[in-house]
Amino acid sequence: MKLDGKTVLVTGSTDGVGRYVAAKLAAAGAKVLIHGRDGGRGRALADEIKRAGRGEAVFYQADLSSLAGAGGLAEAVLADNTRLDIFISNAGIGSQNDGPARQISADGHELRFAVNYLAGFLLAYRLLPLLKASAPSRIVNVASLGQHPIDFDDVMITKGYSGSRAYAQSKLSQIMFTIDLAEELKGTGITVNSLHPATYMNTTMVRAGGITPISTVEQGGEAILHLAVDDDMADKSGLFFNGMNQAQANPQAYDAAARKRLRALSLELTGLTRP
Repeated sequence: MKLDGKTVLVTGSTDGVGRYVAAKLAAAGAKVLIHGRDGGRGRALADEIKRAGRGEAVFYQADLSSLAGAGGLAEAVLADNTRLDIFISNAGIGSQNDGPARQISADGHELRFAVNYLAGFLLAYRLLPLLKASAPSRIVNVASLGQHPIDFDDVMITKGYSGSRAYAQSKLSQIMFTIDLAEELKGTGITVNSLHPATYMNTTMVRAGGITPISTVEQGGEAILHLAVDDDMADKSGLFFNGMNQAQANPQAYDAAARKRLRALSLELTGLTRP
């Protein structure tokens, strides 16, 4: 995909793999909408991209741990831009950010489910009009090989909580949403795919979990860019990748009844209405 004149939103792009992806897209000529919670880091990246003199960068500050924060980001993007060619849903928190105890979001939802999954669900649907108007366009959901089936009797994991289970459940939720949204968007010119970019990249999230990195940010970033811009992905949708290779997700991802339950719950929690 030629990126001159294209607009790309990368959530969680002030650090780690998101930062790498945003910089590479700008260097290829795209207008990159940078997102993060830290205003200083966001503005520093935007300035760095502008100094490089190739693409364009605009920073949007938003906290995706609240639905209001995710909704506000969508409103700002819609108000400021006449097109959106690629949406990379990358923002997330790991299994141990701010400690191992169970945490809840501003809306009362389990925090990892809220940040890693619900925020991206809400953003994707709110941004669909712009993505449709810019088609052919792409959505890339940055998920993980760490996947745990959803217990629909206790989605918010009030019993038997662990950070790793919560993280893995949120990532499987992203993959299930990817499959459903790809089916919904058939014929619109929008593709939707998800991936595990790389294992234990050298990122803040990984280091916060006390884990020694074994992959580079560059490896993960190139896998994300493959789904976002490469020509061989132009007509592929609803798929899960492990790095550069198509892979199988947890079996629950392919359970249509489970996906239907997750969709109904997600619409209820976000207040969205869909056909």
